[in-house]
Amino acid sequence: MPDINLEILIPEIFLFLWALFLFVFDLGTKRKNHQLIGYLAMFGVAVAALLLAAYHGGQGFNRMFLSDNLALFFKVIFLGSAFMAIGSSFDIASQKIKHHRGEYYGLILFSTVGMMFLSSAGELISLYIGLELTTIPLYALVAYYKDDRTSVESGLKYLIVGAFSSAILLYGLSLLYGLTGTTDIVEMKLNLSLVFISFERIGPALILAMIMVIAGIGFKLALVPFHMWAPDVYQGAPTPITALLSVGSKAAGVVAFLRIFVDGLYGFADTIMSPLNWGAVVAVLAAAAVVLGNITALYQKNIKRMLAYSSIAQIGYVMIGMVAVSKLGIASVGFYMFIYLFANMGAFAVATIFNDKTGSDSIRAYAGLSRTSPALAAFMAVFLLSLAGIPPLGGFAAKYLVFAAGIEAGYTWLVILGLLMAVVSLYYYAYVIKMMYFSSETPSFSIKSPLSANIVLVLGVAGLLVFGIYPEPILNFALTTARSLGF
Repeated sequence: MPDINLEILIPEIFLFLWALFLFVFDLGTKRKNHQLIGYLAMFGVAVAALLLAAYHGGQGFNRMFLSDNLALFFKVIFLGSAFMAIGSSFDIASQKIKHHRGEYYGLILFSTVGMMFLSSAGELISLYIGLELTTIPLYALVAYYKDDRTSVESGLKYLIVGAFSSAILLYGLSLLYGLTGTTDIVEMKLNLSLVFISFERIGPALILAMIMVIAGIGFKLALVPFHMWAPDVYQGAPTPITALLSVGSKAAGVVAFLRIFVDGLYGFADTIMSPLNWGAVVAVLAAAAVVLGNITALYQKNIKRMLAYSSIAQIGYVMIGMVAVSKLGIASVGFYMFIYLFANMGAFAVATIFNDKTGSDSIRAYAGLSRTSPALAAFMAVFLLSLAGIPPLGGFAAKYLVFAAGIEAGYTWLVILGLLMAVVSLYYYAYVIKMMYFSSETPSFSIKSPLSANIVLVLGVAGLLVFGIYPEPILNFALTTARSLGF
């Protein structure tokens, strides 16, 4: 008899039903309560987090759904990114989304449900379905400003590239199924170890499968050379959705990579398996992301494009921990994504507030912001300094851990490159701070952010300071996720 175990699905089921409730509530109240609908969406995410704590542990549907520590850790990141994206959206919901506010918040929740399903996937089909449930609502959200040509163009680009990458990923997964005769990730690992003796028969197909899966997930992560869509899409999308893409969607790609490669293809991460070693390939892609992301960000004049290239570089740092394929490596990846949640969502929240009040995303428009809006400038400075890896903020501990994991695994050259590029990144992060604090201009406006956005900003700064000074609780939690993958 199949092992159903619906109990461990209660958080996902609740969040899905709450999204439907938001649709009905917004329509029933004739779309007048734009503040209330936003707070209801935030309340739903908070309740889902409580349910996650209450109904965690076990597996269901014959290992198709795993409620392990890895899933729990990343679900916290997904719910946190959704909560902060919704909290940043109140002003744009009142000013730029005159209709369909319930659908806007509901689609964010639908995408979050997809991320949660993806993190719990124990086999390839449920993983792919979770990935699609994550991205399909995002296609609509990116193009949500229907009267804005840039937003519609971004949505179209994201749809085309997303569909193309999904097809590539699905082809790679089908090859893995053909080689192993199963979609269960653990069984796939065991079957690959049995058939590997006949390398001449499976070698070329396995190489092609790994290339296809790396490319498919690389598009979702905006990993070089699959990054070309990210700057345009990030610039044109509503800024809170850009933040969700840069954190939630990326974390979903990271956990998919962990499930498939670190768990299912663990044996092929070492150089002794050449030419089947995916570790060397991903190390080169990580190096390319770190270099291209940081160098290109230097020349950006638009804050969203700068943060887009910054996020490409940041995923390069994450992949340094990934290629380590060790307990420390997996823990460093989880810790990095957790800290990245506070820093990047916070930076985009400031950009959202600034754009709502000024209509500009130009970095030069931030000149003198500290004189008229000192709190907002201080928040932005903290988020940018954390992204740069300045102590005692959480970004420093995150970079230290991925670099330590890289050195432990023998990727010293990659760590040295990452350190050099981290110095480069300090220039463009510091440039924004310089414009806010040392420009001679004085803005003609003073920005007062709404309560929901203030909650997001305070939450972001608190997370960076607390877990930067005292990282042990999250690091210990991240270390337990490695046990879910057999370390």
